[in-house]
Amino acid sequence: MNAPLDFDARHALRAALDEVPALAQRIGIDAAAREARRVLPYEGFALFRKSGLGLLRIPVDRGGLGGSLVDLFEVIAAIGAEESNVAHALRIHFDQTESLRLTPRSAFNDLQVQRIVDGAIFGGASTERGTSRPGEITTALRRDDDHYRVSGKKYYATGTAFADYARINVKDADGADVFIIIPTNRPGFSVVDDWDGMGQRMTASGSLVLDDVQVLTDEVAPRANSTLVGRHCGALRQLHLVAVAAGIVRNAWADARRYVLEHGRPVLHSPAPSAREDHFIQQVVGDLAAHSHAIDALVRENARALDRSADALLARSDDAEALVLQGALATAQTQLVISKLALHVAERLFEAGGASATARHHNFDRHWRNLRTIFSHNPLLHKARVVGAYHLNGDTTHLTEGRVF
Repeated sequence: MNAPLDFDARHALRAALDEVPALAQRIGIDAAAREARRVLPYEGFALFRKSGLGLLRIPVDRGGLGGSLVDLFEVIAAIGAEESNVAHALRIHFDQTESLRLTPRSAFNDLQVQRIVDGAIFGGASTERGTSRPGEITTALRRDDDHYRVSGKKYYATGTAFADYARINVKDADGADVFIIIPTNRPGFSVVDDWDGMGQRMTASGSLVLDDVQVLTDEVAPRANSTLVGRHCGALRQLHLVAVAAGIVRNAWADARRYVLEHGRPVLHSPAPSAREDHFIQQVVGDLAAHSHAIDALVRENARALDRSADALLARSDDAEALVLQGALATAQTQLVISKLALHVAERLFEAGGASATARHHNFDRHWRNLRTIFSHNPLLHKARVVGAYHLNGDTTHLTEGRVF
């Protein structure tokens, strides 16, 4: 269990969290219009970097804010409610900070923590196109005197265009699984904005190109997804996506409410004098608000489960493995339910207005496109089967492999 924060630390954390709504609003200025024009959120990332929230999960005694995962996912949802691309593109950064927080200290880890404390944002990539199955890595280091060189191409480099450092999964010169952390301004390193998905269009989730990039010996570390920390972080990455979806749902129901108040008219046969007084429109807005409330509650409860597993890992508790398993299970179940609730909201919001609500300048369809894209990251049907196999047969095969859940 983490040691309780002292008064000054609690005050610093509270002050940072109190600024989140205003920060999110600044990040989200003209977000719908920028989405229509596909303008990448460099300014939003500059605002986030300046806020200092990138070190939310770093312990106080190492220069961070010492926040909980409940705090973290509320920050992600709050930013997602204004600009879901920024919230999504922070996923690798907070995965990296969680890993650093929970793994044993080393010169390599301490360097990365200090970079975060100094304001750095992390991105990176793992996936390669053209392999027989997702997750296969062919990009490999090759020896170059005392250091290495690497060439290759990755995809789904979400957030790396806005980052200072990139964590990249590769093979070492002997074929072992490793990752490297290198600065994004190193010669031969480039990010190509060729992501053409229908949703989350400004996350810069396209290609990362490595053209004979130098990699120093001390920038290489072993990769192990199946460790308890790796499995915990796998669940954290999944809940990050769900927290982004929670923010999108907040945005969708706020758009519905705003449309009714500012543009709505009662339908021809309605006895109501205004849209806001129409009982059917009231029902729609109330339905959306209730769905958003339920989604927020599920994310918060799931975050508490991951806080318990993180605390157990940090304390090297005997029940750490059981808690990591329960965190993975909770996250899979949360995704299954929230995907249905969220997509319902994105479709249902159009019931709050007539055909005019579909006008391109409102850009309301972005909510469905963004949510459908997020929930396509991993097959939900497979998650449901895995959850069912666990409850029926105690099967933990996929829950413990540390790759998705």
